[in-house]
Amino acid sequence: MSYPDPKYAGDTGVVNAELHRAAAAPDITHKSGGSVHYLATGAATNGEFGLYRWNFAPGVSGPDPHFHRTITESFFILDGVVRLYDGARWVDAEAGDFLRVPQGGIHAFRNESGVAASMLLLFTPGAPREEYFEWLDEIGKGLRTLTEGERAEFMLRHDTFWI
Repeated sequence: MSYPDPKYAGDTGVVNAELHRAAAAPDITHKSGGSVHYLATGAATNGEFGLYRWNFAPGVSGPDPHFHRTITESFFILDGVVRLYDGARWVDAEAGDFLRVPQGGIHAFRNESGVAASMLLLFTPGAPREEYFEWLDEIGKGLRTLTEGERAEFMLRHDTFWI
């Protein structure tokens, strides 16, 4: 394995770093009280990756088992206990635990602990996950409804295949 071809050819460097403060308002606040922070979207990274901080409220929440054909999804637990499904079994993951799920890997995540939890979600390459997160939030709040056909198209468009 070698380094990729350079994307910057200058000699002096540029000022282009982006700082996201921990205290910044979330991009999504769920009906449950959980939230999502867009730390680095696929658009911001030119499709290289997408990084999101997912904060769970104390109540039970999280998707059922599914897989993606085009993206790898990785989970790094920051705080609390998050139940992760690795395709074979559910495990309780704690701060510092990491799960990487390559394309096609069945996975899921949940907060079932009864207390708040937080994790980082990393998608590679950087797919446009923001619309997916936002529409699911709107559906959960009763602000958006989809027919079965619209739901099927939405899931296909966002590379999500339920088991």
